[in-house]
Amino acid sequence: MIKPVAYKKTLEGKSNAHLITFSDGRDYVVKYFQPGFEKTLANEWVGYCLARYLGLPIPFAELVEIPQDFSAQVPELAKMTPTQFQFASLYIADCLDGHQAVEVEVILNHETLAAVILFDYWLCNRDRTRKNIILCDKDIDSYKLWIIDHAEIFNSYNWQESDLEFLPVSILKSATHQLMARFIKTEQEFHDQLEIIQTLPIHLIEEIVQLIPDDWEVSKEERKEMVTALVTRRKRALPVLMKKFIKKIYQPLHVKDE
Repeated sequence: MIKPVAYKKTLEGKSNAHLITFSDGRDYVVKYFQPGFEKTLANEWVGYCLARYLGLPIPFAELVEIPQDFSAQVPELAKMTPTQFQFASLYIADCLDGHQAVEVEVILNHETLAAVILFDYWLCNRDRTRKNIILCDKDIDSYKLWIIDHAEIFNSYNWQESDLEFLPVSILKSATHQLMARFIKTEQEFHDQLEIIQTLPIHLIEEIVQLIPDDWEVSKEERKEMVTALVTRRKRALPVLMKKFIKKIYQPLHVKDE
């Protein structure tokens, strides 16, 4: 397991993220357990693992341990609630977020975008803002898109067990989804990705959820409800949401372009 070697800075945002250099020589965005945001780390873990399995453009991440003697030397970390593991995501440097990229003419990995949108609807990610994508320029106005920050899947960073049974089945207000939809070539890409999500092994979902560290305060009953929500939502809600998105967002954008 990689070890922290140097603290760099606190990052903007409400999710308690810190930039730390590790023993592999790379910088990681590290999130700590935070009262009031109790489900942030569990959400990040589940979102990351499912995204990686689906081949989505998400930076590499892993669970890390930050020793108390390291944290004690950094005022920003010394006040953190101590847990054995933290969530660390590889920092992608020299890139822009969706607000900073003024002109986006080409997204090079456009074949992943329908999958990202369906992923967000499946997991009920209410926070796919322009700050939660990264655009790395490869040429003038041409970018590779990465997705980051899944602290608010399941519609909240502090959801309760009862909330998971009533996740919304409505169009998400996301200018970022509209941006992505511009670069999706055909409606069939949505249908292909829906089939992939619906055939993802249930045992894999269960294993990912069970690997949530115990001191992240997700109860046995909540873990069970997470799995139930994911399995039920991909079967019942996701096809409905996909059709709504295609009709209300995707088709109008592409009719306008014709």
